[in-house]
Amino acid sequence: MKDKLNLLPVDRVGDISTEEFTNKYFVPHVPVVLRDFAKDWPALKKWNFDYFKNTYGNNLVKTYDSRFIVPGDIYMSASKLYKFTDFLDIILSHDATRKMFLYNIKQECPDLIKDVIKPDLVKGFSDNFYFMFFAAKGHETHLHIDIDMSHVFHTTFNGKKRFILVPENESRNLYRHPFTVRSYIDIDKPDFNKYPKLKDIKKGWEVTIDAGETLFIPAGVWHSVYYEDSTFSLALRCHHQDISRRVHGLYNLLVMQMVDRLANSLCGTKWFDWKEKRARVLAEGRGGL
Repeated sequence: MKDKLNLLPVDRVGDISTEEFTNKYFVPHVPVVLRDFAKDWPALKKWNFDYFKNTYGNNLVKTYDSRFIVPGDIYMSASKLYKFTDFLDIILSHDATRKMFLYNIKQECPDLIKDVIKPDLVKGFSDNFYFMFFAAKGHETHLHIDIDMSHVFHTTFNGKKRFILVPENESRNLYRHPFTVRSYIDIDKPDFNKYPKLKDIKKGWEVTIDAGETLFIPAGVWHSVYYEDSTFSLALRCHHQDISRRVHGLYNLLVMQMVDRLANSLCGTKWFDWKEKRARVLAEGRGGL
């Protein structure tokens, strides 16, 4: 009896030319682990938990818990402010209930930017967004697409992270909630009885990256993230080469997300239940977008 998706390994490459990367991974939207992407970063030798505590420990940081994706007052919002040093103590104690994500060091800790070197692998890296993620061993980030439709180069520090990725064209089979970039299925332990269209997914990928490695996540590719260690990561964003995809990202941010937030504030669980039912209708091919 089937109890897992058909997940393929992700290629791992060392030094790679722009031409090979573009033709084999970037344009066809195929994930790949880049072993040498961050090899020259001062950050790899300099950044650790003690460094952040000693240098930026008094910074106030927004933290998030499981209510972030649950209908209600906290939906899509931070749950609590902490001093950075106190939050790091929480995740170092292996409390996986809280996380920091999309922490933009360009705004919050701009001196850190000098420790990151954007390679010449492709053009289009954002100069404004350097997002960091912090969480404890055992934390899981649910299945989603990055809302701005950018390509992401995700480098981890201090430990391992496991990813499950699924192509964008499987969105309906993943029971994507309308007006969001999220699915509420457990892709690691799929329930084929509750969500039978999962059986129609032709392929996905699974990979674990270690400290110093970078995972290229193409724009629109679904991914879940599993923290094998208490660790942190930095994600560089790269604008999509297709202007229509950039416009799609702006629509997601400025229209779709706002509709979802407003409907949640007005209707709460009723709105969530409608999205869940609509996801099933779309997965079964009984309605258009």
